[in-house]
Amino acid sequence: MKTYDTKNLRNICLVGHGGAGKTSLTETFLFNSGVINRIGKITEGNTVSDYLPEEVKHKVSISTSLIPIEWQGVKINVLDTPGYLDFFGEVKSALRVVECGILVLCGVAGLEVQAEITFNLMTQQKLPRVIFINKLDRKNANFAKVLEQLKDAYPHARFVPLQLPIGQEENFHGVIDIIENKEYDYEANGSGKFSVKEVPAEYQLETDLLRDQLAEAVAEADDVILTKYLEGERLNAADLQTALRQALKQDLVIPVLCGSAYRNIGVTNIMDFLADFAPSPEVVPEKAALVFKTLADPYVGKMSFFRVYGGKFIAETLVYNSSHGLEEKIGQPFYLCGKTQESVASVSAGDIAVISKLQDVRTGDTLCGKEHPVKLQGIDFPVPTLSVAIEPKAKGDEDKLGSALARLAEEDPSIRISKNTETKELLLTGLGEMQLEIFQEKLSRKFGVAVSMKVPRVPYRETIRKAVKVEGKHKKQTGGHGQYGHVWINIEPAEGKDFEFAEAIFGGSVPKQYIPAVEKGIREAMAEGTMVGYPVTDIKVTLCDGSYHAVDSSEMAFKLAAIIAFRKGVALAKPTLLEPVVEAEIRVPEVFMGDVIGDINGKRGKVLGMVATNEKYQVIFAHVPQAEMMRYAIDLRSLTQGRGSFTMKFIQYEEVPGKLSETLVSQLKSAQSH
Repeated sequence: MKTYDTKNLRNICLVGHGGAGKTSLTETFLFNSGVINRIGKITEGNTVSDYLPEEVKHKVSISTSLIPIEWQGVKINVLDTPGYLDFFGEVKSALRVVECGILVLCGVAGLEVQAEITFNLMTQQKLPRVIFINKLDRKNANFAKVLEQLKDAYPHARFVPLQLPIGQEENFHGVIDIIENKEYDYEANGSGKFSVKEVPAEYQLETDLLRDQLAEAVAEADDVILTKYLEGERLNAADLQTALRQALKQDLVIPVLCGSAYRNIGVTNIMDFLADFAPSPEVVPEKAALVFKTLADPYVGKMSFFRVYGGKFIAETLVYNSSHGLEEKIGQPFYLCGKTQESVASVSAGDIAVISKLQDVRTGDTLCGKEHPVKLQGIDFPVPTLSVAIEPKAKGDEDKLGSALARLAEEDPSIRISKNTETKELLLTGLGEMQLEIFQEKLSRKFGVAVSMKVPRVPYRETIRKAVKVEGKHKKQTGGHGQYGHVWINIEPAEGKDFEFAEAIFGGSVPKQYIPAVEKGIREAMAEGTMVGYPVTDIKVTLCDGSYHAVDSSEMAFKLAAIIAFRKGVALAKPTLLEPVVEAEIRVPEVFMGDVIGDINGKRGKVLGMVATNEKYQVIFAHVPQAEMMRYAIDLRSLTQGRGSFTMKFIQYEEVPGKLSETLVSQLKSAQSH
């Protein structure tokens, strides 16, 4: 593949709901541009972009694929992204490095959840967008219906159809180009070949109407053309093309195209459109590139996908990682088409390529020249909210697991790995069940580590509701020096203080040198309560009396005496279970508010308030027991058809209600015995 000037580069991202046909469209791009001679199928597991074993197995895209094609003297870097919410981090990173997003919609299903979410994201980023209504050869496909759905959902957006479909469902065979006023009649064999004809008479009136609407929509993007339009002069095809090019770049209009990737109808037209109208990359004056994706391979090593924003990146030269203040030598860059590599000597401004084995480079890092360091805006990855506890199935795989987790976490920044110090569990947190299952499969395939996953334990705590005074005595005689420690302690509730220790010894009944040992013993005993064995909190302990032996007393003896006293006292002081409570911030469409609030109430939650973010969404603030939120990512997705999102943070511990506490203690003891 030859090197292209920046003006002849196009970086585009295919986005949309799972099953809309993004990967099929990518395959047809490759076929039409001569890269492949047979169009692969997702169901057969032989597409260029879905090549990972997990993608072949599950028949869905789980990772963004880089697919460069050459067309009409232009290089188009196509980023084919997953369509499922679990892999939304891949979508966000891909959209960060392109100049145009192609929203692929199914002509039958129309505007689906993931398409909505991604459209809203592109709107926030003010990214130029194009709609491709796919699968118009399917039964019940309806171009006009999907277009109306878009207009109803986004009344402030200016959707401008550039094409009309010819024929419906199985009789769909071509498209009308509104600007050229021509029909493209495609062959039925999937070859992508077509003949250009005059617009059929029955379509001419609608074509003229859409052309007038297009002229009105795009004219304002160019002052000269706007003047012509306002003076009543009819805009010719060249005028419309010039104005459309500017209007798309300025995000004034959203062009709508249509076709069938499966039957290769209309795909040549969208390829022509991207070459002619999609914006070319913007260039910054200094040498700079952003790493937007990482792939971990146990054999090839780490592969870093990067987009060059300025300057040129040459093989075997030093680059400066301004994100971490480190300098590193880059090896041979290469273009990647699916999994096929093609080495290049250098990568120019605007282009996208890959470098392997950069040890200290992470996704989101900026690479630049050390003499003129710059730092590009990073990538805002979604916050993971679904946690599982993982452990290796084979004993002795702990170290191996740690290394594998670190490598795979680099690959997917929307995954978090943490250790819960209270429950001693290793936690894996992601966006959804499928993402976590795929992660589990990768651990096994790439690194040979089989792991089990389960719902994490809730870090309960125990406390007391009554003040008591108790005695603890440790006395042991085994010949020679014995062991003797004797204490009296007061234990009382101290809400909100975790632990407070005091001493009120008179007359030296417990020598001062042994008092720290008493406190140490109590702290050790607090790690395991008497109800279920959870840490004890919110208590005050006062050492008030005791006795000692001049020869047999020691720090260890007093420490053990304190432990005996504490355990005895807690058992007598009306122990109770505390549960962690989180503050949840839940963003949902207004239409689902009732269901979501009802579900929060059913989870023993307290709704604190609501705030409207815009005409369609509300944010609910609530306090909810953490135990009820362990699978909330799944619950919320079900309640809101995938449109809701949430974040949560720990705020405090609260007492578990009486009846529930009895049941819970019984369940926890039963679980521990197994």
